[in-house]
Amino acid sequence: MKFVSEDVAARVVTMAEAIEAVEAMFKEYGCGLATVFPVAQGHGPDEGTSFSIKSGLIGASRKVGLKVGSYWPGNRARGLAAHASTTLLLDPDTGYPEALVAASHLTCLRTAASDAVAVRHLSRPDSRVLALFGAGHQAWFELLAVREVRSIGKVFVVNRSPQAGDAFARRIREELGIDAVCVSAQAALAAADIVVTVTASRGPLFDAAWVRPGTHISAMGADQPGKQELDTALVAGASLFADVVQQSLAIGEYEAAHKAGLADSGRITSIGAVLNGTPGRTRVDQITIYDSSGMALQDIAISSLALRKADELGLVLTP
Repeated sequence: MKFVSEDVAARVVTMAEAIEAVEAMFKEYGCGLATVFPVAQGHGPDEGTSFSIKSGLIGASRKVGLKVGSYWPGNRARGLAAHASTTLLLDPDTGYPEALVAASHLTCLRTAASDAVAVRHLSRPDSRVLALFGAGHQAWFELLAVREVRSIGKVFVVNRSPQAGDAFARRIREELGIDAVCVSAQAALAAADIVVTVTASRGPLFDAAWVRPGTHISAMGADQPGKQELDTALVAGASLFADVVQQSLAIGEYEAAHKAGLADSGRITSIGAVLNGTPGRTRVDQITIYDSSGMALQDIAISSLALRKADELGLVLTP
């Protein structure tokens, strides 16, 4: 069995490559050439620990496997990251393990790449102002991904800790040369063309009335039952899109609106369908929402890419 280390995976896949790999996968999924299997949720022996197992098959390119994503909050006291991701790729001919890919960095890439695909196909092409809710590790990847597909000239950072928000805005200015400032939610939404929410919130981050017509919103944080970043009134009035439609109602951003009777599968279009010709944004003043609850096909696509590139460079280990 082959092994791709975390360091190697981070070295061999760029953000632009991740976006193209995820978009190609979504297109296959949208025309029925890929399958997502049910998500399994579990927990460890200690309170607060959790993990999920997501699996899938990209049939046309014969890629099959699963990703285990874990959250062990006690790791911080051990000097370890609380989140960890590992992808197992199976040999499509035998079902035997083909490769184990350390995928914490790749998970950040594929999540942000999903956002970028949605922004490229759902936001207005002239979008220049980004409101970013959250200033954590993943927020940086979301910003890098969005700027790959839109010419972002201004970033408004919104964060529950103004000090962390200010520091994040300073990093954007210093490392990317983009004008950035930490402001209130209402101030950010008054100017934003694109909104990306990337928090662990369990309630609305802002009032639906603050969102301007024509805004695109990528809701990236909800991936477990009970998580919620958007006002259900906003979901009720917007055009809805998702990576996996049924999953978005069960563990994604649309769960709360679904329970309130404001959203069902008939109102939600998969991003894969948009890539295959189903209308996405149809009006300049339309508010679009993309919910990303995460899917194994993203992990399989990007881990397969990392394996191929690492193999070509002679960086794969064979224990």
